[in-house]
Amino acid sequence: MPPNTEMHIAIIGAGIIGISTAYYLAKNHNLSKVTLIDREQPMSFTSAQSGENYRNWWPHPSMVAFTNRSIDLLEDIARESGNRINMNRRGYALASRRTEIDDLVQQLHDGLGHTADRLIRYHSSGDTDRYQPSLAPDWETAPIGVDILQDQPLIRSAFPSYERDIQTVIHIRRGGDISSQQLGMHMLGALRGDRFERLTGSVESITQADGFTLEIAAADGTRTLRADKIVNAAGPFAGRIANMLGIELPIYNTFQQKIAFEDHKKAVLRELPFSIDLDGQKIDWSDEDREMLQADPDFKWLTDDMPGAIHCRPDGGDHGTWVKLGWAYNETAAEATWEPPLDDNFPEIVLRGAARLNPALKAYYGRLPRKMHHYGGWYTMTEENWPLIGSMGVEGAFMNCAHSGFGTMAACAGGELAAAWVMGAKRPAYSDDFSLDRYNNAKLMKTLHESAKGVL
Repeated sequence: MPPNTEMHIAIIGAGIIGISTAYYLAKNHNLSKVTLIDREQPMSFTSAQSGENYRNWWPHPSMVAFTNRSIDLLEDIARESGNRINMNRRGYALASRRTEIDDLVQQLHDGLGHTADRLIRYHSSGDTDRYQPSLAPDWETAPIGVDILQDQPLIRSAFPSYERDIQTVIHIRRGGDISSQQLGMHMLGALRGDRFERLTGSVESITQADGFTLEIAAADGTRTLRADKIVNAAGPFAGRIANMLGIELPIYNTFQQKIAFEDHKKAVLRELPFSIDLDGQKIDWSDEDREMLQADPDFKWLTDDMPGAIHCRPDGGDHGTWVKLGWAYNETAAEATWEPPLDDNFPEIVLRGAARLNPALKAYYGRLPRKMHHYGGWYTMTEENWPLIGSMGVEGAFMNCAHSGFGTMAACAGGELAAAWVMGAKRPAYSDDFSLDRYNNAKLMKTLHESAKGVL
């Protein structure tokens, strides 16, 4: 396909979402001129705080199809790059102390549709031989589908580090982790040349008249850029960019935190899948600490019931020594800032929460390693927690935003879909479900709001 020499696209935001959009504009549409704009270096803000995980586990078929497509594209990149992106696949292990899990199974069926009966495997007493533990990280030989384990000896054998009160493990097999930084660098490397420009600066205003004029505050002064079309991939600042065109997007930001540290006590097994404790809990404080926290109005909430979905995984591969912990319990909407509002108490909070599933982590209570890395990023999301990809409602203006905590796993399919919108090309069947058109689909929105309240 010859280069399209008549169109200039400006992409606002050089995180993994903006980079992926540029990548698929060039790869799939041979676009001759793309300008990627960001006030910081590529992948240095929200994308630098990524959990770097991926999975095809969602309670709706459109999201399953979308993430399956994204994983397909990640696999393509892993193959062509000699696995530069360090893709592995030990899956997601969802642990619970419940034995009655009809609601969780229903959500799996909702997402997998007619393939559910073929892809879901049950392992209860006397039916354990078919289960394949995640002993190797190789994504090309790993099983697909879902294994539901409720045989206690099997759970003890496959997940020996888990607390012995775990009654159910739902093992999502098409999931794992990658290096998001290497993914971004691979894409940027493919974009080098006179067809691609990277502009460092902050977009201050956008006006529309026969295309778009962007005023950009750069280090060497104000620069004016003309573009035929624009893509809003500005992450937590996507709402601000939309406002420059008089558009209000239904998005908001919350700040979520993680920690990573060297597990010199070997509390977390290197072959452990990405593990999520589905159950709510009360944090494991000492009696003295709990009494002190309850007496302080600012910290009493730390003694109340906390939500589930705390997660833990080894970091750095089988021969690494680090572990990551995260807990996205913050639901407070806030205006995004460039300086991360880190909570000094978070490391101990997430450690004590994660120790409920992996009790060997208790060895670090009050003594996390000095080199512990505490970081956080903005989750930009819609109320139903699905991304927005497509037209912003103004001719020539598009968006690829609101990827919440799943930007890395959705980047490839999101970039491919946004590029198709920009170029007016054929789009997949799920396309409208990720655009503003979904708000006109009452049935879909009812389903999404209901599933957003579910565990999965």
